[in-house]
Amino acid sequence: MSSLLKPFSVCEGPCESSGVRRGSASSAPHQQSSARRLAAAGLGSLPAHQRSYAARRNLAAAAVGGRKITHPGKAILAGGIAGGIEICITFPTEYVKTQLQLDERANPPRYRGIGDCVKLTVQDHGLRGLYRGLSSLLYGSIPKSAVRFGTFEMLSNPMRDATGRLDNTRSLLCGLGAGITEAIVIVCPMETLKVKLIHDQCSLRPRYRGFFHGVSEIIREQGVRGTYQGLTATVLKQGTNQAIRFYVMNLLRNWYKGDDPRKEMHPIVTAMFGATAGAASVFGNTPLDVVKTRMQGLEAYRYKNTVDCAFQILKQEGPQAFYKGTVPRLGRVCLDVAIVFVLYEEVVKLLNNVWKTQ
Repeated sequence: MSSLLKPFSVCEGPCESSGVRRGSASSAPHQQSSARRLAAAGLGSLPAHQRSYAARRNLAAAAVGGRKITHPGKAILAGGIAGGIEICITFPTEYVKTQLQLDERANPPRYRGIGDCVKLTVQDHGLRGLYRGLSSLLYGSIPKSAVRFGTFEMLSNPMRDATGRLDNTRSLLCGLGAGITEAIVIVCPMETLKVKLIHDQCSLRPRYRGFFHGVSEIIREQGVRGTYQGLTATVLKQGTNQAIRFYVMNLLRNWYKGDDPRKEMHPIVTAMFGATAGAASVFGNTPLDVVKTRMQGLEAYRYKNTVDCAFQILKQEGPQAFYKGTVPRLGRVCLDVAIVFVLYEEVVKLLNNVWKTQ
């Protein structure tokens, strides 16, 4: 017991006094092994404090065979490419969802359902009618996905462990931060323009001749502030959206890899996990999406604020109105998230081959 009270010291490297090395002889093999490992890593010639820093940096970069930490620049580029391709594939479902949400019960409903909405749109405007408002969403989807993934990687990289693994709670917080950032920077003005252009098509005499004409008219009449209608609802929607999606995706990824961070995920597995994450976000925040859409429509003047909008919907249309457009949104979002996560992962792999980063 008295030996526990004796003073002790920890030395890094050889410690000699009067030509005699301190420490027991049994520590020699361990120190020699450490020296060999440092030499193999190319760190043996560095001072102690530099060796420590370089070792941590190499661990993070190599991620010990796990999911490598993605450079934010790669995340921005890969996210932008994935977002542009995805929206071109899924826009018709977004169009139908928005039309059904704007088809208020207070007035005689124009559409009897998803099929009827598609049928009447094609009859009145042709197949191109299902892509009305695509330009506003396309111009926004590329920077939106870029901001989303770039922000997520910037927030999550310092939180990962030595194997590159991110725990579920931190993935939720990082997803929330990414969603709030994209809502303020990109999504709110983009969604406002999209909803106004789609809603304008419902009018007997549409005012907007196209994206740029619509943008110029909206800004001329309402100023830049006119493109930020429903900001609170958008921040709430996007924040919860990405928090749920990244949380579920990270949860499934960690479950799939288990104790083997080296395990590769096939694109089909990534797509399935992405679709599951998308479905979870739909059921979790469709009411916020409905309120956001109403706050950004051409009749947004009827509502004092986000809370008043939600109250009026509940009072005049009942609680089921908060889930209008759930089915088309479910189809679009599941496909959207699956495609985006798969494309993002694959583009990052390609970038890793041509863009070397630490």
